[in-house]
Amino acid sequence: MRLTVLGGCGAWPTAEQACSGYLVEYAGFRLLVDPGYATLPRLLDQVTVDAVDAVLISHGHPDHCADLNPLLRARGLSDEPPPPLPVHAPRGAVDAVLALDKPSMLADAYRLHEFVPGDRFAIGPFGVDTWLLPHFVPNAGIRLTTAESVLAYTGDTGPSPDIPRLAQGADLFLSEATYTHRVPAADAPYLLTARLAGQYAHQAGAARLLLTHLWPGTDPVVAREAAAEAFAHPIGVATPGLVAHLG
Repeated sequence: MRLTVLGGCGAWPTAEQACSGYLVEYAGFRLLVDPGYATLPRLLDQVTVDAVDAVLISHGHPDHCADLNPLLRARGLSDEPPPPLPVHAPRGAVDAVLALDKPSMLADAYRLHEFVPGDRFAIGPFGVDTWLLPHFVPNAGIRLTTAESVLAYTGDTGPSPDIPRLAQGADLFLSEATYTHRVPAADAPYLLTARLAGQYAHQAGAARLLLTHLWPGTDPVVAREAAAEAFAHPIGVATPGLVAHLG
């Protein structure tokens, strides 16, 4: 399995960094996970739009799904449109994005497969297990499994005993880490710190930790140091173009 980071900035994109977006490849299948703000240009650095085989979205915040719209436009309005793109998302999560255009305009560009966090299903060669994790809107923690490797991804989440289960023994644990050491009180049930991400990676026995969704302007060195207080294995920060090989 190969993970390419398209972006990892929380809330809004910056001049240097798109929001959450990850291209996961295995056995010739390309799965786009969380096409957030400004990820489509970064995707086009890697592949053409018709090379994406499916999309998987953790939740309905636009920093995780807004660029589904230009992706569908680029496919559906091309001179030779590719087959409809399977889009997997929690129930209702992409309604607002799909409503940006009149229904008939992109109707043939995608096929929507809605799920309830907690469901288990397959996308191409990937086994997909999901967990309902606490956030401001329903969010699916995602575990992608192949014969050789496991990638665990939190989406956006607050503290939960399910996170170590999601990441148990994962080759790579991709964890939101909006803050470094402390989340403001009002948001504490719904977001993580880098330090807590490190604690969960340690509890899960993950091989590697990749921090993502850092608040814009956060020093990645400080985030890594915070995670390293609890996790002794390799730690990275999601930046555009970063590639991780699993298995």
